[in-house]
Amino acid sequence: MVPSFDFSNRWMKDTHKGTPVENPIFSVVEINGADAAAFRPAEKTRGRNVKQVTWFLFLKVYHAIGCVTWFSTVMWSVLRAMRKRLVQREGVALESDKLEKGKVLFSVIKVFLVSSLVVLVFEVVAYLQGWHIGNPSLHIPRAADLEGLMHFVYVAWLRFRGEYIAPPLRALSKFCVVLFLIQSVDRMVLCFGCFWIKYKKIKPRIDEDALKVDDIEGNACNHPMVLVQIPMCNEREVYEQSISAVCQIDWPRDRLLIQVLDDSDDESIQWLIKAEVTKWSQKGINIIYRHRIVRTGYKAGNLKSAMSCDYVKDYEFVAIFDADFQPNPDFLKQTVPYFKDNPELGLVQARWAFVNKDENLLTRLQNINLCFHFEVEQQVNGAFLNFFGFNGTAGVWRIKALEESGGWLERTTVEDMDIAVRAHLHGWKFIFVNDVKVLCEVPESYEAYRKQQHRWHSGPMQLFRLCLPAILRSKISAWKKGNLILLFFMLRKLILPFYSFTLFCIILPLTMFVPEAELPLWVICYVPVFMSFLNILPAPKYFPFIVPYLLFENTMSVTKFIAMVSGLFQLGSSYEWIVTKKAGRLSESDLVVAAEREAKSTIEHRKIHRGASDSLIVESNQCKERKETSGTPVKKANKIYKKELTLAFILLTASVRSLLSAQGVHFYYLLFQGVTFLLVGLDLIGEQMS
Repeated sequence: MVPSFDFSNRWMKDTHKGTPVENPIFSVVEINGADAAAFRPAEKTRGRNVKQVTWFLFLKVYHAIGCVTWFSTVMWSVLRAMRKRLVQREGVALESDKLEKGKVLFSVIKVFLVSSLVVLVFEVVAYLQGWHIGNPSLHIPRAADLEGLMHFVYVAWLRFRGEYIAPPLRALSKFCVVLFLIQSVDRMVLCFGCFWIKYKKIKPRIDEDALKVDDIEGNACNHPMVLVQIPMCNEREVYEQSISAVCQIDWPRDRLLIQVLDDSDDESIQWLIKAEVTKWSQKGINIIYRHRIVRTGYKAGNLKSAMSCDYVKDYEFVAIFDADFQPNPDFLKQTVPYFKDNPELGLVQARWAFVNKDENLLTRLQNINLCFHFEVEQQVNGAFLNFFGFNGTAGVWRIKALEESGGWLERTTVEDMDIAVRAHLHGWKFIFVNDVKVLCEVPESYEAYRKQQHRWHSGPMQLFRLCLPAILRSKISAWKKGNLILLFFMLRKLILPFYSFTLFCIILPLTMFVPEAELPLWVICYVPVFMSFLNILPAPKYFPFIVPYLLFENTMSVTKFIAMVSGLFQLGSSYEWIVTKKAGRLSESDLVVAAEREAKSTIEHRKIHRGASDSLIVESNQCKERKETSGTPVKKANKIYKKELTLAFILLTASVRSLLSAQGVHFYYLLFQGVTFLLVGLDLIGEQMS
């Protein structure tokens, strides 16, 4: 039944409890005898109590009106945002239909929405007729007792629901709950491992004398030959700061070579990067610029082409930094020494730190996820298994390990995970250094984040299909094979997006219309909140965002599920690579350096012109002029995501059905989750385009 909002019963229940001393709303009158006059002040007090009751009720009404006003304001803001999105959508050229992904799933979701609305109409009518729809064990009357066609249809629906829909739905929900519990146990084990590392102070050992000078004069040193690669593609916003940071790494210049691997197809960006490389080359930095005319294989093809150079054989290690990464000057001194006297070590991975983690709500939620990934997953797997997925950047590889593992392959969009798995199968070990952090960016817009997550979740499924035979044939131990297949791929890459989407976005709304298969409260509330609590532990200052984090993760399960399916079954979007949009944010220290650099820009500009060729300078200046005098930029607008919006209305429809059955926690969860889907569908989270 609908929850009662009658405050009079509650008031009367409170007034009759206890003695007058326990209820201070009554006045205490000292009675010395049976004189009736002694009771006259009490009657006045009763009059005052009536006034207090009136004021109490007025106060409750005032609060109720305030809540209704607040809710109306929020809904009006959402409607205005929706109208704004629709207007922007009309003014911006839409993408072609061939770029639309997940049409089949979108059609299924639309059918699901229409069915939910039809069933909700039946349920509302049944509720108004007093047919007690909230009771799963409803007694179905005989056909002779039926009155009216509507009642007959409703009873037929109840029979069909109980005999044909409820049993398979219960079986599917139990299966997903089991997967949910298994994944929760895995998450708890990882957290316990992280706690044990902190408690025992387990850290990779480093030889402090590895880079010590051999003789007093310092003519010979133990610094190995290191190659640094910066792959980039149309990175106009961040190319300068990444090249600048890498060129300032503290390492002997004759033992360091920097490759700027530019895959840009924009000539203006090419010449800007060339000019930046020329500037640092004139300062004595050993840096070269490489550009591929045919951009095949994306990042893997770029790295593979660079490793094919003849001079690479003179180098022992290679460090890789994406275009938005800014390593500290002592990065190589903090990572390369781990390789000394450790011939089985193939990779040293550093941790990421984010310059824009507090830019908006989306970046904060991403920071929670990535902090858990590095602090818990990477650190625990590195400490106890000597294996984890290479993050594609901010790491140092032994070149011999890359060559023995087959080098960079172009078969998937996760070339970093691919090379890590193949190196693990060849017996190489990995080390994760949690204390070494490299600054970078997280996507600030939902569109960029969504495309990034699609690539990160479709690629592993591609790789799983391709690597499974090699894993089974490899000579590594059985428990390592089990870890790769069952935990690394299936549980964390396949099962997680499957049950998240199926359980919380499909089964839970369905159970509101099929109460025979209702999910228990601990599945909806207690366990997810506890798991979210564990995820936020590595970033404790973000505890106020635990509820938005939980709701947003469920919302992202749609994108992750579609990506997982496309990668597993080799669908059209599984091999799609879109460069993540960067904003070019600088840290506080970088801002100071940038100000000092600006003050010396005139002198540096003259020095470059003296040493550079005339043709290069002329073309670079022309390119900068075209950039400055270019016409009005193409207007961009926030998008509307149909699948998220459709699921939002499904969840909100289910919340109305839950309200009719007086299911408190279910109602609030469905309501807030539906609103979250609505906000994400309207692209109201993250960067807002003007």
